[in-house]
Amino acid sequence: MVALRMFSYLPNPRLMKATIAARLCEIEVDIRGDKADNLSDWLWDFDARPLVNSDYDRTDLVAKSAHTGFGKKLYKTEQFLMAQPFGTVPAAFSPDGTVGIWESNSILRAVARLGCANRNLYGADAYEASRIDSFLDSALVFARQSQIYLLALSKSDCTIDIQKETARCFDIFLRGVDSALAGSVHGIVNNKLSIADICFVCEVCQVSRERAHLKTISENRLDRVYNFDALNLEFPNAMSHFDRLCKNEFFSPDIDPLMSKLAKREKDFNNV
Repeated sequence: MVALRMFSYLPNPRLMKATIAARLCEIEVDIRGDKADNLSDWLWDFDARPLVNSDYDRTDLVAKSAHTGFGKKLYKTEQFLMAQPFGTVPAAFSPDGTVGIWESNSILRAVARLGCANRNLYGADAYEASRIDSFLDSALVFARQSQIYLLALSKSDCTIDIQKETARCFDIFLRGVDSALAGSVHGIVNNKLSIADICFVCEVCQVSRERAHLKTISENRLDRVYNFDALNLEFPNAMSHFDRLCKNEFFSPDIDPLMSKLAKREKDFNNV
C-alpha cells in the first residue's frame, strides 16, 4: 500500500531524501513528475498528470505565474492549493490526498515516521530526535543559498557574490558535520544512520549539480563550490561519510544515476 504520494520535478536530489528513507524503512511511495521545463504542461494536483485540452475548461483550475525556475504559467487545482498552500514542489500527500506536506525535510520526516516500525531513522528518544532536527535545520541556510546559486547558473547570470556566499554557507554546513563525525563512521548523530545523514548526502548531491554548468562557471570566472578533492582535504570526515553513503545499497539506486551523469558532464567539459 502506498504510504505517501509525491509530485516534483525530476531528478531532484531533495526528493531523493524521501525515496532513500522509504527504501530503508520498507514503505511504498508513489512519485509523479517530469523535467522542470515540462511541469508547466502538467496538472498540479494530487492526481498530477500531463495536461489535456479539456483541463483548460475546468472551473477548479487556477493559472499561477511560475515561481523559481519554471518560467511559465503553472496550472494548479484548487484542491492542490488547499493541500499545498505555498504551491511549491516537491509536494507530498497522504494516500487520500487530504493532507499536504511540503519542504523536503518535512517530507523526509513524514517518511521516517511512517516507516518507524520497520526501521527507526529518527532517534531513540526526544533528545536524539531533536539533535537530528538540529542538523536538518542547520542545512536550511545552505540549501536555500545553493538553490539561488544553481538557478543563477542555469540563467547564466551567476555573480561572484552569489558564488562566494554559496561557498561560505557550504563551508559552515560541512564544518559542523565534519566535527560531529569525528570518531564516527555510521552516522552523524550518535554514530547511527538517521535522516540527518540522508539530508546531508542529498544536499551535497544538490550543490554538485553545478557540474551541469561548468561552461557558465568558466565563462564567468567563478570558483567551483563542489570540488571533491579540495573538500576532502578540508573536511575528511564529512566527505568520507558522503562517499560511503553514495555507495550504500539503500542510497545508490537514487544517487548513482545522478552523480554518474554529472561526472560525465564534467569529464566531457574537461576534454573540450
